[in-house]
Amino acid sequence: MARARILIVDDEPGMLEVCRDTLQRLPEVAIETAADGRTAAARCQRETWDLLITDVRMPGMDGVVLFHTARLADPTLAVLMMTAFPSVDTAVQAMKLGAADYITKPFLPEDLLATVTRLLETHRLSAENRLLTRRVEQSHRFGEMLGISPAMHTVFDLITRVAPTNADVLIIGQTGTGKELVARSVHQRSPRAARRFVPVDCGAIPEDLLESELFGHERGAFTGAHSRSLGLLEFADGGTFFLDEVGELPPRLQVKLLRALQERSIRRVGGKDQIPVDVRVIAATSRDLAREVEAQRFRSDLYYRIHVARIDLPPLCQRPEDIPVLVAHFVERCAAEMGKAPPRLQAQVLEVLAGYPWPGNVRELQNVIKRTLALAPGPEISVDDLPDEVVNQATTAGGQGTPGFFDRRARHLEQFEKDYFIRLLQDCQGDASQAAAQARIPRGTLYRLLKKHGINPAEFRG
Repeated sequence: MARARILIVDDEPGMLEVCRDTLQRLPEVAIETAADGRTAAARCQRETWDLLITDVRMPGMDGVVLFHTARLADPTLAVLMMTAFPSVDTAVQAMKLGAADYITKPFLPEDLLATVTRLLETHRLSAENRLLTRRVEQSHRFGEMLGISPAMHTVFDLITRVAPTNADVLIIGQTGTGKELVARSVHQRSPRAARRFVPVDCGAIPEDLLESELFGHERGAFTGAHSRSLGLLEFADGGTFFLDEVGELPPRLQVKLLRALQERSIRRVGGKDQIPVDVRVIAATSRDLAREVEAQRFRSDLYYRIHVARIDLPPLCQRPEDIPVLVAHFVERCAAEMGKAPPRLQAQVLEVLAGYPWPGNVRELQNVIKRTLALAPGPEISVDDLPDEVVNQATTAGGQGTPGFFDRRARHLEQFEKDYFIRLLQDCQGDASQAAAQARIPRGTLYRLLKKHGINPAEFRG
């Protein structure tokens, strides 16, 4: 077994000696000391440590600055803070910083031994967990995508088969399912991988600018066109052109795009020449394009032109077995971005995350993890750290059998709201303004909650 490396930092030589002599009783440890923060910071940047033990108050660079410097070099480093000025504020500050623990001077040798033993064991388990997470990700990773569910393996198989061809691709999936990741994965596995991948969001560009963005324009084509400009299709020549939310294209541009795809040439706005372009088109949409065609909101000929190969992305709620893998990935990545060690997740946290319907799919899951890590006060994530809307809407045991705690809590909260507003309106005789003032909520919020529970204030008047 590799020896655990511990760096002890304190400006008092006697304290360094006490800590070193005490911790040398531990098996398989290598102990180094530093008498000031700057020396310790330099060593943290050059060397790898399993545990940093530092005094809070030191001349020059204090323990707080040293903590931040060491964590920048190694976000997973465990840190034990020592202080001779114990207080609640000291404990709160240490934990907010992300310290694994703190200990007050003077301390008993047995207390230091017990604390360090626990922190080293936790650090070892965290390292093993990160290794296992990487191995799991490697076995279930496909480019930038992760998934162990049969539905995602079907997607991976389709990408593998369609990528080497030159066929245009249509990707169907709800918002947040990762349609652009699929498009990039197809491009990276295609013969065009060395050329450009050019994405455009058809729903994000105003209609009066979209034509110029797609096809380019000549000088003087319209007010403000002071010079010739290449369009995105021309810019993607030789590569892949990704049309995100293609269902948002206005009818006039659908006609022009169809002609460009059929002839593989474009004409700039205000121009006369046809310019050949060699692009592979990958289109994506969250709409049901077949229904859009039936409703005559999307041209059938364009639909069949881009619908050569089709990849359907399942929503996250239909592949709950992927959630633990995605959570582990996002926790590690977001923690690294924030410069902190990946926190531990209580088992109940995964139960809640697996029971939430995820209307925003993988993008929403990523944002929830990032928000939770940013606001969590300590090195462990509990259900209380999750956003209320996630906890309140989560079901347990797949929604089957006896309702679990979160199901029951959500139902009780809903019933409480309904009963509360009924009694409130009875007391206020249906006066919504008075009820909102008494409940101390905006009147708009009151009306929204009344509508949610099917309560009509007029029924309580008179």
